[in-house]
Amino acid sequence: MRKNDRIVVYPAILTPDSDEPDFYAVEFPDVPGALSQGKGIAKAMSMGSEALGLMLFDVRNLPVATDITAVATNNPESIVTYITTNLTEIARNAKKPLVRKNVTIPEKLDQLAKANGINFSEVLTQALEEKLDA
Repeated sequence: MRKNDRIVVYPAILTPDSDEPDFYAVEFPDVPGALSQGKGIAKAMSMGSEALGLMLFDVRNLPVATDITAVATNNPESIVTYITTNLTEIARNAKKPLVRKNVTIPEKLDQLAKANGINFSEVLTQALEEKLDA
């Protein structure tokens, strides 16, 4: 874990599968799209952490976590626990769709950039993110 990592914690509901009791479905009341499952509690929690991260890694205004006691009260037949995820790590590993763009720049800048090993796509992406506050 690094100093600037975005770590989040949300209450999760682990519900045993009625057909296969060693499988657990995982859901997060505060993040409706974060659904997962796993064989055994450890695997279910690990898969839940990944699902949570994939749903939230690019969200700026994160949902507020519901009090775990309220979640447990509303789900007496399930295991209710906290699950954490590292949004920075998920973002670093997430595959983002890319598009190809052709750009025109002054020849001198092209030569200098190549001589300095500058990656044009990386620089353009960073500049657009900064300009668009994205």
